[in-house]
Amino acid sequence: MWVSDEFPQNVQQLWPRLLSDQSEHGLVPLLCWPDAMGRPVSLEHVDAVRLEEVLAADFAEYRRRRLPFWTDPTPAPVPEGSEPWPHDPGPPFEQWPGLAPQMPATSAAPTPDEAAASLLTWLIETGQFGLDECRLVLVPADRGSDALALIGWSAEAPLPLLCALLRSWEDRFGAQIVAVFRSELHVSVARPPVEAHHANLLALEHVLSTADNIVDDPPTPFPEYATDLVNQASWSFWWD
Repeated sequence: MWVSDEFPQNVQQLWPRLLSDQSEHGLVPLLCWPDAMGRPVSLEHVDAVRLEEVLAADFAEYRRRRLPFWTDPTPAPVPEGSEPWPHDPGPPFEQWPGLAPQMPATSAAPTPDEAAASLLTWLIETGQFGLDECRLVLVPADRGSDALALIGWSAEAPLPLLCALLRSWEDRFGAQIVAVFRSELHVSVARPPVEAHHANLLALEHVLSTADNIVDDPPTPFPEYATDLVNQASWSFWWD
């Protein structure tokens, strides 16, 4: 793969062209820290993930471990001087409810490429910490959702499962990976859910990605996290 020597100052101008050329050249653009690239994970491991089966089993185990906390409204102990964490009632499901449905493309919705370019602009204009240490990476891949496996992203994320989720989100929501820095993953979303029930289903998929910012820190109550996904044009995840 090709890696730039430094953060390209004209990346906002380059990005739309790189995305439009992706189908012709088979190169997926990605902003990434150089030391976050490790040993590639074979896409055969991603192909082998039976997503619904894995998520159903993971949810059963997750619910078994978390149910005592969801059913007990007693505030969890926190360090002195800190506010108690809000009670989390957990997902409103007793068993795996299935994947969130695909969101249809409409004339009012941005294309996946437009959504990715918008997220890139937001990351740059808001001066996200660590972004300026990224390099532009061109990853030879048939689809952007495979890029993390092919660069061997070194975060503590479960790469085969995460890439299987990203493939599915790419198909259902027009999601695209834009940047990975530190242990953060930033994904653009062209067709986010617009109904609360669909957002609940998607929020559970996010939880089962094992991302620490959703599961543990900060301890955002599930209903609040799901509500925020309605019409949300970008998703962020991080792992310790």
